[in-house]
Amino acid sequence: MKKAPFSLALFARLGAALCFAFAVTSASAADTDVSADIATPKESMFQAGKSYIARFSDRIVDSVAGKPDELINKAMEVIGVRYRWDAELPQSGLDGSSFVGYVFKDKLGFLLPRRSTELSRVGKPINREELQPGDLVFFNTMRLTFSHVGIYVGDNKFIHSPSKGTSVRVDDLTSLYWDKRFDGARRIDSSDNSSDPERQELLNEVNNLKRNSHSL
Repeated sequence: MKKAPFSLALFARLGAALCFAFAVTSASAADTDVSADIATPKESMFQAGKSYIARFSDRIVDSVAGKPDELINKAMEVIGVRYRWDAELPQSGLDGSSFVGYVFKDKLGFLLPRRSTELSRVGKPINREELQPGDLVFFNTMRLTFSHVGIYVGDNKFIHSPSKGTSVRVDDLTSLYWDKRFDGARRIDSSDNSSDPERQELLNEVNNLKRNSHSL
């Protein structure tokens, strides 16, 4: 019998627990820049969080199918927010991957990996001809594969936070710059193949992160 995926509400609660745990550490590295230093004694918590992301980054447990309009509307709300590396909220700025993470977390309750290279392993790969609103599009910038990410909005357009000195905006996939740097696309779908013991292990890990964050 096929196992039913986590409910969106359950994943939202897991995301909230992890966000709380990560808030007392420091942000992870953004798109292509170097990682920020993590001060002790919080390093173990940070590493635990990274371990969680590494193990479950390719197991998104609810589908965005049927919700692309909500997702795109949320993305459009932050057009004009300035680019700022390693920032995660519109009030302070958003870099490429944190923009994607903010939209999915705020609108759908998904806690996505922090780096674009990790995002490139989420969901399932799709061809450019199969793109639908809400899909993730990746680009090879600064000679690094999957070093930038945006959200496809339809009609060969995507929304993203490009680089320092710019702000969240809509660009055209067919423009010379982005067309030659296009690096693939992913669709967030119900790709959770974890077993019941793995689900319980995930819940235990999140609970431990939450308890440890309170003790810091």
